[in-house]
Amino acid sequence: MPRALAVTCKVICLLLIGVVGSLLSEKNDLQFLVLTFSVQFKSVTLGLLPLQAEPIRVVVTGAAGQIAYSLLFSIAKGDVFGKDQPIILILLDIPPMLPVLDGVVMELQDCALPLLREVIPTDKVEVGFKDIDAAILVGSMPRKEGMERKDLLKANVAIFKTQGQALDKYAKKTVKVLVVGNPANTNCLIASKSAPSIPKENFSCLTRLDHNRACSQVAMRCGVSSDKVKNVIIWGNHSSTQYPDVHHAKVNLSGSEVSAYDAVKNDAWLRGDFISTVQLRGAAVIKARKLSSAMSAAKAICDHMRDIWFGTKEGEFISMGVYAAGNSYGIPEDLIYSFPIQIKVQVQSPKQRNVFFRSAAHDLI
Repeated sequence: MPRALAVTCKVICLLLIGVVGSLLSEKNDLQFLVLTFSVQFKSVTLGLLPLQAEPIRVVVTGAAGQIAYSLLFSIAKGDVFGKDQPIILILLDIPPMLPVLDGVVMELQDCALPLLREVIPTDKVEVGFKDIDAAILVGSMPRKEGMERKDLLKANVAIFKTQGQALDKYAKKTVKVLVVGNPANTNCLIASKSAPSIPKENFSCLTRLDHNRACSQVAMRCGVSSDKVKNVIIWGNHSSTQYPDVHHAKVNLSGSEVSAYDAVKNDAWLRGDFISTVQLRGAAVIKARKLSSAMSAAKAICDHMRDIWFGTKEGEFISMGVYAAGNSYGIPEDLIYSFPIQIKVQVQSPKQRNVFFRSAAHDLI
């Protein structure tokens, strides 16, 4: 038989870097923020073996907690960064949780996941943030009984300032940072300001859980699956002050897209109970299960990071807390705020990927 020929091919590695300029994108009179990513190619030589990308390093903080427990398996099996993207998982938590992390490591090993190349448990930020490509900051100080908001903020300032400084010192400058720990918007801003060498647009906070909740509520009301609902918007904070907005949402009914208002046919519900249900859903979950949202939060984290890595679907936008600089909605610029976001992936150069943050030029309302 003839000798197998070596094949040289280029592999798309969807990593994100810095900010460049602004661009207006318009869809049905909605002005929304656009994040544009370029794509890195890397040449590799193959014999008869399948093509393998270089592993990426992903850190999850609060890794011994319930959200992380629901999250880590999805990351490790390729649901977030791709089915052909090897992963090195770094699990960061406080020293008392290290024995729990050992158990999590054993479970991940026992899953025998082909993409999971290594699992590193640690309580040291210099290990946790070393050369990472993506950071998912789940761990934060929860609000306890009798604790005032100022006490909660003080505790979290210390946590996210330390983590931001560690990102600045040890992480790749291309790292993409998702803040989940509450108050997510504030914690994200603190981390960003503590990492001045990393572009602010590389930081985002999670409002995708609220976005998913809004989609689900509309879908249940219309008797369709949640993937038939698109372009809902969460404005503002991941808190009860958020504003869930369906004025530009579409629902696919029997193959035809109609507005959410036409699909639901109940304006009073959309302007009343729908909004309050989404705003207070987290509290309702806590009241029912005596614990905060974990499974749904993990799913939302996966959705958020996958869209950063691969882009949003054509004609769709999602909700994401991002740095407000350059926005056209009158939101103060030095904030992390949830906007409608569209993400596109573009080939930029053979060796580098860049993130271009595009802000809208006109107000939606």
